[in-house]
Amino acid sequence: MAEVAPRLGQRLAAEALGTGLLLATVVGSGVMAETLADGNVALALLCNAIATGAMLVVLIWVLGPVSGAHLNPAVTFVFLSRGEIGAAHSAAYIAVQLIGAVAGVMAAHLMFDLDLLQFSGRSRSGVAQWFAEGVATFGLVFAILGSLRHGTGAVAACVGLYITAAYWFTASTSFANPAVTIGRTLSDTFSGIAPGHAPAFIAAQVAGALTAAAAMRALGFASREPARP
Repeated sequence: MAEVAPRLGQRLAAEALGTGLLLATVVGSGVMAETLADGNVALALLCNAIATGAMLVVLIWVLGPVSGAHLNPAVTFVFLSRGEIGAAHSAAYIAVQLIGAVAGVMAAHLMFDLDLLQFSGRSRSGVAQWFAEGVATFGLVFAILGSLRHGTGAVAACVGLYITAAYWFTASTSFANPAVTIGRTLSDTFSGIAPGHAPAFIAAQVAGALTAAAAMRALGFASREPARP
């Protein structure tokens, strides 16, 4: 019997749930790490990075067969540019990713008895940070497109490992995701970013993602399947 493809509603639910769990992990592990690290920022960042990388492996492995586990508007935009998802569905993916991101941040706040709605005061700005976000997102898309031919498990491992590393080798600590960036503006915690600094991060992320897509196309990592409606 042929396998039935997930319905659009199922794919959207997977994207919302996955992005929500990702943000709950990013923010929640940041709060826990900062609390337990007793002022050791390096240790707090290490804990934050490991938790985020581990959660990405789980989310992509579980949700990849349902929605592709984009969990990231920049990634969805890349697949749109490659003809692997239609414009209407990509817009729906991005909408639920953003909703999931906000819900995930609020879930983290609720778990740690913090105000549900906050605005970050953490400054993250400057050319070095913007360039770092471009590099971070370039590398993320590179990891995804390069591992697709090896299956969901390979994508999960590559993305989880890459993001864990990118927390450390990028000056911005690798947001690499517009939904994550917007969600983190709503948390005045270890993982936050001031709302006024988010647009430049997002612009750098989109530029990095599209540059990576073009580079991978030039290297022969072509589209795998026709566009969906």
